[in-house]
Amino acid sequence: MTTSTKSDSAAKRDVTKLQRAIVDGLEDVKAHDIQVFNTEALSPLFERVIVASGTSNRQTKALASSVRESVKKAGFPVPRQEGEENGEWIIVDCGAAVCHIMQPAIRQYYRLEEIWGEMPVRLKIGAAKPKPAELAAKKLAAKQAVDKAAAENTVVEKKSAKKPAAKKPAGKTTAAKTTTAAKKPASKTAAAKAPAAKKPAAKSAAPKAVKTVVVNGAKPGAKSASKAAAKPAAAKPAAKRAPRAKA
Repeated sequence: MTTSTKSDSAAKRDVTKLQRAIVDGLEDVKAHDIQVFNTEALSPLFERVIVASGTSNRQTKALASSVRESVKKAGFPVPRQEGEENGEWIIVDCGAAVCHIMQPAIRQYYRLEEIWGEMPVRLKIGAAKPKPAELAAKKLAAKQAVDKAAAENTVVEKKSAKKPAAKKPAGKTTAAKTTTAAKKPASKTAAAKAPAAKKPAAKSAAPKAVKTVVVNGAKPGAKSASKAAAKPAAAKPAAKRAPRAKA
């Protein structure tokens, strides 16, 4: 009795886990009007029938593929499927649960809810698996906390950096004033000394040039005598001679 009770509870947990995996796979591709029915009293072959709608052949095929992947990730054998070629009605056989993925017109025509819908199962959509939105919200909250801490640290650093920045300009201005005050007299004295040094140099250069002319060239006295000798020679005419004495 004890072993049978444990096995029954384990089987129920497995069925619950399997139906959860199927519903999660349908939700990932945004299936419409998902319904779960308990069929333990109606058929010994399976315990759950799940019906969902897809708006097109492409979506129904995507839903079937998503269900297979979700069931496989949950640790169950890979399901078999039928009707994928047509895409209007795809049956995914997961063992203890069968999933019918149908387009709205086919679902309305066959009305599987009337056949298997004596015991509907109330299932919270997205209860077992956390939604991507919840995960994104948690990540965003953690990121905001990190950003807030970083912003507080930067504010503290800015405040501490502003205090020395206010003191530094005062020191720089005083240093600049002292340097300018020290430089101004130096420039004035240099400007005063430069002309004084240049003027004597020009005066002394002239006498030196005269001396070199006197030393290297002819003497002033000889030069003036030659000039004087040349001038009278050119000025005296040849007609002015002494008259001869008459006999």
